[in-house]
Amino acid sequence: MSVLEPAPFPLAYPPVLDFGQQLSREQLLESVRKTMALHQGGPVWLFAYGSLIWRPECQSAERRRGRVHGYHRGLYLWSHEHRGTPECPGLVFGLDRGGSCSGFAYRLPEESLQDSLLALWQREMPYPAYRPHWLSCRLDDGSKVQALGFVLERHLPCYAGNLPDSLLSHIFASAKGRYGTTREYVEQTLAALRSHAMPDRGLEERYKRCHSQGQA
Repeated sequence: MSVLEPAPFPLAYPPVLDFGQQLSREQLLESVRKTMALHQGGPVWLFAYGSLIWRPECQSAERRRGRVHGYHRGLYLWSHEHRGTPECPGLVFGLDRGGSCSGFAYRLPEESLQDSLLALWQREMPYPAYRPHWLSCRLDDGSKVQALGFVLERHLPCYAGNLPDSLLSHIFASAKGRYGTTREYVEQTLAALRSHAMPDRGLEERYKRCHSQGQA
């Protein structure tokens, strides 16, 4: 999480959030169609870097360790529902420009591809906070595949960027939404990465630092 410089401090918290209009089913399906029109053919792979590692949305025909270059994982997206509230927003992971990121590549079954894609869009894209993008992903055997990833849109108000430790500590200590706290979400992701022998050491260090500050 050190690829970006921390945002200036002090920051207004809670921020004024504007996630835009929630996307309709028709808009989600159109986004799926446009994204798939850019696919180069062959199996459809999904790159999982956060909660999709430990809570997959759909069945997969194959799961492989993988790494993408040019993007890194960071707690850069405000969450006003799942891991926080409008009054006390939390954070969730996104892929942002720079560095690299380890995770899992899931090969989606052809027989249920459309259902799987719609389920993914409903989970990741209820609001237009991410941009579906085809990533070059190197699998653990050295081969490369084109993998679907959801990357961040820096120009949107829901983009938090790399927050100062002091504010991140406050969020770890206080932000809680429908699915639990931001802290629990980070802990589950770290544990999943660790259990598969691909720890995110930068994120581990920052979590320990900020978690301890929040308990002080």
